[in-house]
Amino acid sequence: MKLRDIRSLVNVEGPARSASQRLARRCHSIEDVRKLAAARLPLSIFDYIEGGGEDEASVRRNRCSFDDWSFVPRWGAVENLDLASSLLGKPVAMPLMLSPTGGTRLFHPDGELGAARAALAANVPYGLAHLSTTPMELVSAQTPGLRRWFNIEPMADKGMLQAMLDRTANAGYEALLVNVDCRAIGHRERDYRNGFTAPPSLKPRTVAEGALHPVWSWRFLRNGAIAFPNLDGTIAEGPLASTPDMWRTLLSGTYEPTDWDTLCDLRSRWSGPIVLKGCVSADDAAIAADIGIDAIQVSNHGGRQLDHMASPLDVLPEIVERVNGRVEIIVDGGIRRGSDAIKALALGATACAIGRPYLYGLAAAGQEGVAHVLRIFAEEMTRTMMLLGVSSIKELQDNGPSLVRNRHAASARSTNASTGPRTATPNRKSSS
Repeated sequence: MKLRDIRSLVNVEGPARSASQRLARRCHSIEDVRKLAAARLPLSIFDYIEGGGEDEASVRRNRCSFDDWSFVPRWGAVENLDLASSLLGKPVAMPLMLSPTGGTRLFHPDGELGAARAALAANVPYGLAHLSTTPMELVSAQTPGLRRWFNIEPMADKGMLQAMLDRTANAGYEALLVNVDCRAIGHRERDYRNGFTAPPSLKPRTVAEGALHPVWSWRFLRNGAIAFPNLDGTIAEGPLASTPDMWRTLLSGTYEPTDWDTLCDLRSRWSGPIVLKGCVSADDAAIAADIGIDAIQVSNHGGRQLDHMASPLDVLPEIVERVNGRVEIIVDGGIRRGSDAIKALALGATACAIGRPYLYGLAAAGQEGVAHVLRIFAEEMTRTMMLLGVSSIKELQDNGPSLVRNRHAASARSTNASTGPRTATPNRKSSS
């Protein structure tokens, strides 16, 4: 082959001119983004994203539960393929949302603002954690068109609850995400080994990691203090200040005895949608529907709380059957591919939520990294639907049970077929 023939076949790339181009060339999957995030962060900070409770069995199960489901594509034309859907009664560009995460500015100075801006550009909702590091009012001011949801813990003190609700409503948040899986903080052993305690412990290894990651360290030192300005109804004034009590709240947690009466009271006080976050029990899902909760987020907190807690995908079919359309269902946990989201939607979910994936993007490249993660999900969901043979999210959900198959169920059917009743062979006497 002549040189001119080779030149006509090969695209010679020039240097990337933007963060978006660099990410597009380097990161072709969420796993690629995860590896880039791991390279950018000190180990102790990356482990705070990555780690789970105790032996991290729930973290592993969240991922492998998706491997238990296979696609059964159907033949036919796919026309005008569209990811558009609705969530809590309003349109979204795709059935995906960014789940609330605490301490977000630890990973990149863009923090919550970067994630919120990326969500706005992608037209998906963004959940702001009560343990976020940016005032909710600032997020609202910077993203006026964003569908913003605020994450709270159930509160026994009615005065504090009402002050928190008033502040949230005044800041323009349309929905509440109410945690029901945080009566205690999970035993996250990676954090303890890394000195990520309340207050944090400075170890020689921590200093060494900071020196080996000078870009992260410089950004961390030159930006504002990591503080948590959304813990109550008080609007922070002046520069944020970090205190040991704040870190104790983040890493050790507090607990007030609350129950279904608490949630009923919350329902009576908040006129907007309420999402019950951390529900894996079909019984709880049914009760939530009975008391007027609008949606449940089927989640085990990313495996960070109770280890060996049921994986969301494992319990999803039972919950879907039990609530019978009375509440919307958001699935959160282990989603790393657009095809994972498509499986959850086919099994009856209204939408999916991601946490770690967008934090990988944030750590890797700030706001542009989160935007890249959302583009990956949109592209993978589109490609999966095309190959599956469906044109819309509604078509996917309407025909879901016929488009996926559980490999264990298929194996059981095969075993039963091979060991089932057989016709007895007549006992023939030999002739003499």
